[in-house]
Amino acid sequence: MDNLIIGQSAAIAEVKRLIRAVAAAPTTVLVQGETGTGKELAAKALHKTSGRRGQMISVNCAAIPSELLESELFGHEKGAFTGAERARPGRFEQADGGTLFLDEIGDMPIALQSKLLRALEEKTIQRVGGDKMIPVDFRLVCATHQNIETKINEGSFRADLYYRINVFPIQLPSLAERSVDVPLLVQAMTDNICAEKTSQPKFDDSALQELSRYPWPGNIRELRNVLERATILFASRPVSNREVRENLLRLKAPDTEDEQQMLWEVAGDFDALVDVDAETIQDKPLPHPAHYQDWFAYFDQIDLRRHLRDVEVVLIEAALQRYAVVSQAAAALKLRRTTLIEKMKKLSIEKPLSDSQAD
Repeated sequence: MDNLIIGQSAAIAEVKRLIRAVAAAPTTVLVQGETGTGKELAAKALHKTSGRRGQMISVNCAAIPSELLESELFGHEKGAFTGAERARPGRFEQADGGTLFLDEIGDMPIALQSKLLRALEEKTIQRVGGDKMIPVDFRLVCATHQNIETKINEGSFRADLYYRINVFPIQLPSLAERSVDVPLLVQAMTDNICAEKTSQPKFDDSALQELSRYPWPGNIRELRNVLERATILFASRPVSNREVRENLLRLKAPDTEDEQQMLWEVAGDFDALVDVDAETIQDKPLPHPAHYQDWFAYFDQIDLRRHLRDVEVVLIEAALQRYAVVSQAAAALKLRRTTLIEKMKKLSIEKPLSDSQAD
């Protein structure tokens, strides 16, 4: 599993524990997380750890046109529709004895969801244009970056299917939540990208610190793109924090040897600055406001209201989880109890169960 899910952070260690706990069971698993967090890798790790004899078959529900998805999943008989010149087994049958991974399950057409629910409950499928029930033994793993409960409220996802696939949920952390893993990911990914080459870029400590500080909105997928960019621009060459900022995150090709020499002459100053920042980060449990000063070195704009709202939600939920009583959470956040309750209503944050019982 460690060669698929790379990292030693507490968040990733918890993901690995959950995968090991559910691996041997036939239970349906729902993997959730932001785009690019590695949901398919988690599914592969789950399949590999399960010991199931069959293959892992992957289907991206968002990538296949809705009119073709049913045939892709369930197969079809000869003559079932124009162009069906021969019978064809679907992905369910291909996954017999193994694992069926349905990525972006939230994009599955609602008309097809009832058929999927029936296949889950009865462990049999019927090909398009066929009348025979075909037994299949598969383990279903679904993934989505969407809020399925919102889609249920909108009427675009069946509640009964959601409860059927959400038996064992696994939430993948964003790369920003596991920034301590970035150096390990950099090494593993550059090894993989340069598997047939000897010209790896050489990231120094300041470069690794810069990569760890970056917020990675595209998560692991974005990191891999940046590292692939590095193998092109800095093959067999050293990379410092300056190159990370100017040539990799913003994609500015390095110029002449004279420019490179100039960068190396001032590299010592940058290293000293980064070391101070790194110590400051380690000493404080929360990001220092000064860290946002570098925002526009990476991005052209920021939705300030949304960002501050997201920070409020995370801190309030963390305080409620830690103390389980609104008054104690309010004290930890240095807020009045009434102010915290108003914020919870505004941000749709539920009151802890123990506090509700106390009331």
